[in-house]
Amino acid sequence: MRPLTVCGLPVHPLTLEGSVAAAEALIADGGPHQHVVLNAAKVVQAHDDPELARIIRSCSLVNADGQSVVWASRLLGRPLPERVAGIDFILALWQKAAHKGYRVYLLGAQSPVVEETARIAAAQGVQVVGYRDGYWDDARERDVVSAVRAARPDVLFVAVPSPRKERFLARHQEALGCPLVVGVGGSFDVVAGLRTRAPGWMRGAGLEWCHRLVQEPRRMFLRYAVGNTRFVLLVVAYWVRGIGRRRSLPPG
Repeated sequence: MRPLTVCGLPVHPLTLEGSVAAAEALIADGGPHQHVVLNAAKVVQAHDDPELARIIRSCSLVNADGQSVVWASRLLGRPLPERVAGIDFILALWQKAAHKGYRVYLLGAQSPVVEETARIAAAQGVQVVGYRDGYWDDARERDVVSAVRAARPDVLFVAVPSPRKERFLARHQEALGCPLVVGVGGSFDVVAGLRTRAPGWMRGAGLEWCHRLVQEPRRMFLRYAVGNTRFVLLVVAYWVRGIGRRRSLPPG
């Protein structure tokens, strides 16, 4: 399915079920393919960082992880069917992995967190062929890539901050030798119980950011206070631009 364009960036108009089916098709294809999620913060980052924008446009599967991106798509006349949260995507894909025997590698977060995430995934029937934390310097990066490649995973889940993970995956996509690489942000922290998800009613109302702000006030305040304001301004600018284009079209 061809992606829609929201604020100059591609997003695939897929439900969670459709996203998992698309991921399975990419695994079957043999890749390499990269998955990425978009939220308000990443849209703003991409507008400041042309390299990140280029990477996002090159990805085979792009999901709207933030409800704000779904709202923006509706305002801009390119409605997405729903938000596909990273944590929901990873858990749903794990179910398929357990059923179909996909080999999974977990990369990122702190050592105790990724270790607990691997334990939980294995308990769900996932074939975890390797894991390691997300703390390495440039000198050790090739060793990380070599370890992943040696494990021969079908899916690599990477839980390190943006845009570091997008750049790492784009830089080493071929060398990793993995059909599908998936950026999952802070999902390992949620799986391991370090952080909790917002209640269902908050997620449905697009208020999950409030829950995250309470849990991580220092880290999230600036992101939401500044980043969300800039995102709204970007959406308004694209909306006004769209009105101008429609008015310039000849009648009929």
